Amino acid sequence: MKRRMSQHDNTEPEIRKSDISAMDRRHFLNYAATMTVGVGFIPSCLASSSSGDEKQLPRLDRDNLLIYLDDDGIIQPVKTRDDWLRRRAMILDSAQEVMGPLPKGRENPPDYEIERETDEGPYIQRLISYTADEGERVPAYLLIPKEALEEGVQFPAVISPLGTGMSATAFGKAALEQDGLPRWNDGRDYAWELVKRGYVTLVPAYPHLGEYRPDIKGLGYQSGTMKAIWDNIRGLDLLDQLPFVRSGRYGAIGHSLGGHNSIYTALFDERIKVIVSSCGFDSYLDYMDGDISGWTQERYMPKLGDYALEEIPFDFHEMLAVLATRACFVNAPMGDLNFKWKSAASVVNAAMQIYNLYGVPERLRIEHPDAGHSFPDQQREQAYHFLDQYLS
Repeated sequence: MKRRMSQHDNTEPEIRKSDISAMDRRHFLNYAATMTVGVGFIPSCLASSSSGDEKQLPRLDRDNLLIYLDDDGIIQPVKTRDDWLRRRAMILDSAQEVMGPLPKGRENPPDYEIERETDEGPYIQRLISYTADEGERVPAYLLIPKEALEEGVQFPAVISPLGTGMSATAFGKAALEQDGLPRWNDGRDYAWELVKRGYVTLVPAYPHLGEYRPDIKGLGYQSGTMKAIWDNIRGLDLLDQLPFVRSGRYGAIGHSLGGHNSIYTALFDERIKVIVSSCGFDSYLDYMDGDISGWTQERYMPKLGDYALEEIPFDFHEMLAVLATRACFVNAPMGDLNFKWKSAASVVNAAMQIYNLYGVPERLRIEHPDAGHSFPDQQREQAYHFLDQYLS
């Protein structure tokens, strides 16, 4: 099934700038704002006017997204979308307190080089590199339906961040497998399946997996997570420049590391309209029965280790809520030993409060196949229909 450019629905209830109060507008328009929130961190709107007299912010309930802090630091119920946007702004600030601030400087498009190109029958596969930070290039694969090149028609596009064990080299070796045969035994064939379906697909590498070894700290990043987010955002900037891509409206799809990387990137780039996360998360509280060390490596978020589990200032409940009203599909298998499916279900249940606030509960969906840490055929096909529905 091919998906070509068509008119998309412009009536979806996206968050409008007019919905945003004066205090929140600066956060919504610039996620790299200087205000930070976390244990011991006080936003400017809540700091005492007298020096040395600061208020300690409570860690708001991650399961109850329908509360927020008012200007006096008092917990209030969310009654309007404006109220929610106050909580939303604090979530984004809290994420940046742990991940580090989102970089600035997107005035110029990324420099893009084709290093190798192969003809795969229905599509062209390019090994490319592009600039995200000065003096450093991100390796990636770009899969292009031949019709997009031959007919001069703009096609929809997705970004597909690599998962654990999927370095650019490993992806390239898998690409050499006989066409039509599964390349991964856990259902991570979506990049090739989507290009055959009619999607331009960008597959960027992840920092410190395989041969891609950027100097995370030397480049000024607090975490590998934020470096990956910035690489992905610059990848979307690259897609915006390609004449065969329908720019400004993308999907993000990933499994495991690629699953939560897709969510993290969508937090800070609203060009991503559809998010597909397979085996990508449970609550930080539940991860590996409380052993958060897997999350605190340099390539992820070392600063998570500075908090007691219950005090980590943001969690997936809140991040999925931030994605409203965009479409989000979650695959959380019952046999996943990395991320607990019941915890993932609780996350989605919490985030659904905000999707209900906007009247679009159908845009948040979770599936629980009887499988392990994998992306089964049936759930991949459901995810593709989800992408078709909201990107067509």
